Amino acid sequence: MENALPFIFILISLFVPQCTVATDHPSCLSSCGSLRLKYPFGSGSGCGSPRFHPYVTCSAEPSNQLLLTTHAGTYPITSISYTTSTITITPPCMSTCTSMQQSSKLSLDWASPFQLGPSTFLMLSCTPPTSSLCIKGSLVCDPSSSHLCTSFYTCPSVIGLGLPLFPPTNTCCVYSPANLNSEDELDVKSMECGGYTSVVSLTDYPTDPTRWEYGVLLKYTHGAFDHYYIDNKCNGCEESGGVCGYSTVDNDSFVCVCNNGVNTTTQCSNFSDQDESIFWSSAQLHTWKSWLGILAGYLLFSIATYSEIGGESFWVGL
Repeated sequence: MENALPFIFILISLFVPQCTVATDHPSCLSSCGSLRLKYPFGSGSGCGSPRFHPYVTCSAEPSNQLLLTTHAGTYPITSISYTTSTITITPPCMSTCTSMQQSSKLSLDWASPFQLGPSTFLMLSCTPPTSSLCIKGSLVCDPSSSHLCTSFYTCPSVIGLGLPLFPPTNTCCVYSPANLNSEDELDVKSMECGGYTSVVSLTDYPTDPTRWEYGVLLKYTHGAFDHYYIDNKCNGCEESGGVCGYSTVDNDSFVCVCNNGVNTTTQCSNFSDQDESIFWSSAQLHTWKSWLGILAGYLLFSIATYSEIGGESFWVGL
């Protein structure tokens, strides 16, 4: 029995959890390109909110760009406003004053946390007259804003749409406020148009399209899941220098990813060897506790057997 005891203790030491980082969680970035990432946004799986992945990801080097992916396309995200809960995307096929091109549609996913925001769309190279353009029986063009078409059509790149220089403005429609159809799409072809542009802001130059701010504004919503973690855990995690994320193997439970490589369920500044809330998933905890129970039982059985063989009562000795 004396020779067996060291072996038993060696086995126990192999299965008792050490202060090491869980291996089931990826590293998370606090920024992607020039954009700062805060909850609910994340750089990939296990980062930010599970509601926002896989819709939003950070592309690998060298582009290192934050992207929104839908069922019909991938769009670069150029800005995030955490104050207004909005993002701005720049669809690759969207026209601007410096580059106009044919486009088929803009799409979102109805199950995603994103909805179309208050952007102003200009439908371009449409079948005239656009004043009669209807969607679901309703006229969509805003005649009071037709001056935007006049200004935009002064851009020389208009020939990229197959139009002549200074084309007739009755081939342009100012669609504002804009809505997507039942499939969460702006279907350019079904509107009998060749392309579109979206203007986030006219800045201080309403008649100079070279200085407009182009992009599609999207609103995002926080679900109950996000509100719970923001109010209870995420703010503290980010204030301690961590990045908010979730476990990809433990029912999306909250994880605070720290820059020293440690993952906790609280805050980075709270980490210590005695913290009961650190770095193991429930699956890992269950595994080592099971082995420890088996080995402990075997140890007690061996001690009891040894005591009986030696003619001594182990239990009385206790």
